Amino acid sequence: MKKEVGCVSMEERDEIQTLFERRNGLNELAKILTPDNDELYERLVKDMGETSSKFQNWWDRMYEKYQWESTDDGNWEIDFNDGKIYLVTAK
Repeated sequence: MKKEVGCVSMEERDEIQTLFERRNGLNELAKILTPDNDELYERLVKDMGETSSKFQNWWDRMYEKYQWESTDDGNWEIDFNDGKIYLVTAK
């Protein structure tokens, strides 16, 4: 089930979209990069960790600011077209 629970500003949307695209790009790079190149592999792992932390911090900040509805078995999604936030649950 998908339920609209709020929205964010276009600046906030742009911030999470940049992090989302970076995270996806790093995940794709991780699929083709092997640990053989120690330096590049370590940089990738570090960048993935930093980007994941920034991504989670954005969601935490927005939740504090907007107090969206949440559930233990759900997660939020954003529509990058309009900045609307949806609570997604299995039910």
